[in-house]
Amino acid sequence: MPFFSIIIVSWNALHHLKTYFPSVAATDYPHYEIILADNASTDGSKQWIRENYPDVKIAEFDNNYGYCGGNNRAVPHANGDILIFLNNDVRVKPNWLKGIATCFQKDNKIAAVQPKMLWEEDPSYFEYAGAAGGFLDKFGYPLCRGRIFDTLEKDQGQYDYESDIFWASGAALAVRKELFEKVGPFDEDFEFHMEEIDLCWRLWNMGYHVRYCPESIVYHLGGGSLPMDSPRKLYYNYRNNLRMIWKNSSAGSIAWQFIGRYLLDIASALKTLTDGDTKSFKAICRAHYDFWKGFHNTYQKRHLLQQQRKVEDNPPAMLNKAIVWEYFIKGKQKFSEIFSQ
Repeated sequence: MPFFSIIIVSWNALHHLKTYFPSVAATDYPHYEIILADNASTDGSKQWIRENYPDVKIAEFDNNYGYCGGNNRAVPHANGDILIFLNNDVRVKPNWLKGIATCFQKDNKIAAVQPKMLWEEDPSYFEYAGAAGGFLDKFGYPLCRGRIFDTLEKDQGQYDYESDIFWASGAALAVRKELFEKVGPFDEDFEFHMEEIDLCWRLWNMGYHVRYCPESIVYHLGGGSLPMDSPRKLYYNYRNNLRMIWKNSSAGSIAWQFIGRYLLDIASALKTLTDGDTKSFKAICRAHYDFWKGFHNTYQKRHLLQQQRKVEDNPPAMLNKAIVWEYFIKGKQKFSEIFSQ
């Protein structure tokens, strides 16, 4: 059975730790450790962990390095075969690691695994950030089985089968440590959002697979870092999506995929302006400006990654339809209505 290192990045989130950490500490599995990656918290988080969970490792940092930087800096402290990057607002079932362990044991080509993610506020629904596994459409739009844009599906067992997915949510992402160190780390230029999709795309390009494991179930609150309707969140989503496509898309698809996404972004920006949402309009414009401002760095990363890739084409888990057309024009709001299983 693999040894797991559960890494929880936290910054001044003692309220989340008190609510959700006890479930992680109660995990029923013989081989695991927990590492609190503390981004210079000042709210007593480290003291509370030391007093109540003295066996937990604490990796203390001198600054708030966010999700990417905090996790990257915590990995050297991990002794496990499998890293699990777990958000501090995730509740787990006692046996949640058993299904993930079995999944990894089936095939050495499985690099990363995501459990089923349900919404903490109403567990009858899938959770926004990961649901039943993540995908990209033909123009690089992220979506999940169980969540397309802002529409959540009820969990009725419709996705209770193990399968390949394009990306695993960073809220509960299990990845082989040796592959994370080889293909990773998280791209800290992303700061927030889509860093896990970028990592999973790199894993696919190196010939590995990403899997969804419905036998493992976790419950995610979500929205802790940035509110869902935050212009700042919108900014990161648009900027990082362009960077991710440019870094990882195959040579045969980069031109049409990038141009297609860019035109859709322009249409989206114009719609926000027509709707009078000037904050969102400015966020999208700033995202594009900063993408081009940092383009040289992104281009250099693409050059290196394309030299290292083992698979010529885009991953088979990339979907061949345009989700914007299917969702907004055709009115299809469920994954099963759009894509064959």
